[in-house]
Amino acid sequence: MLVSFNSYIEPENKTSVPEFILLGLSKEAELQPLLFGLFLSMYFVTFTGNLLIILATIRDSRLHTPMYFFLSNLSLTDIGFISTTVPKMLINIQMQKKIITYEGCITQMYFFMHFGALDSFLLTVMAYDRFVAVCHPLHYTVIMNHRVCGLLLLLSWVLTLLDSLVHSLMILRLSFCTELEIPHFFCELNQVIQVACSDTFLNYLVIYFAIGILGVMSLTGILFSYTKIVSSILRISSAGGKYKAFSTCGSHLSVVSLFYGTGFGVYLSSAASQNSRASAIASVMYTVVTPMLNPFIYSLRNKDIKQALRKIFR
Repeated sequence: MLVSFNSYIEPENKTSVPEFILLGLSKEAELQPLLFGLFLSMYFVTFTGNLLIILATIRDSRLHTPMYFFLSNLSLTDIGFISTTVPKMLINIQMQKKIITYEGCITQMYFFMHFGALDSFLLTVMAYDRFVAVCHPLHYTVIMNHRVCGLLLLLSWVLTLLDSLVHSLMILRLSFCTELEIPHFFCELNQVIQVACSDTFLNYLVIYFAIGILGVMSLTGILFSYTKIVSSILRISSAGGKYKAFSTCGSHLSVVSLFYGTGFGVYLSSAASQNSRASAIASVMYTVVTPMLNPFIYSLRNKDIKQALRKIFR
C-alpha cells in the first residue's frame, strides 16, 4: 500500500504516515557496544573541540578579526552538522531500536543538508577572506569590514536554508511504502528518495540543479581565490615572505581538502559500489571525522589559537 504525506487525511485511506527503519552501520549485535563507544567518543571530541574554538575566539580580543569570526561560525556549523546524525544513532543503539518517524526523518534531513551546505559556503567565504588578506593586504580592513562579514554570513545562511527547504518540500510530495528500510545511520536525501514508491524524476532534477548552481558556485569561488593566492605568492621574491603568506591560509586549505576530498570520495565509492552499507560506512568520513579533525587542524597550526586556548585553561 502506498502512503503519502497527506494520505492520513483522505477518507478512503486511513494508513498512518510511515516510519523509516535506519539499518545503521552493522547488523551484528556484538558490534553495537563498540560502535556506541566509538561514536560517543568522536561526538564528545568534536563537540568539545569546536566549542573550545568558539570560546577562544570570543574571549581573546586578538582573534576578533574576520578570519576567526568565520572560523568560529564554521565550528558552530560543525557542531550542528554532527549533532543532526550522531545523537539519534547513539539513542537507537542504546535503546536497541532502529525506527525514526517520518517527521523526524524529514527534520533530520533538512538540518543535515543545511549544515552541510553551510559548511561549504563558509569555506568559500573563508577562501575569499584569505584572498583579500594575501592579495590586497593594505585594503584588507576596509574590504573585510564588519558589515561585509555580516552580509557574507547572512547570505550563506539564507541560501543554505532555502536550499534545504526546497529539497525537504520535494520529499513531501513523494509516496512511500510501509516498513521502509534505509541502509544508512541517518536519513540521507538520496537514500530516502531511493525507497520512494512514486516518481522521483523531479527530485533528482532539483538535486542536480542545486549542485550545479550552489555547489559549483562554492567550489569555483574557492578555486578562484586560491588561484589568485598562489599567483600572488609566486611573485614574492624572498622564501621567508612566501612561507609567511602561505602559512596564513595553510590550515584553511587543509580543511577544504579534507571536506571536499572526503565528500567526493564518498560519492565515487557510492557510484562504483552497489553496496549501500559500504557507502554508509564511507560517509562517516565527512559526516563525523571531518568535523572532528577541523579543530585540531586549526589549533595545531595556529599560534594565536594555541595561546587563546591556554588562557581558557589557566
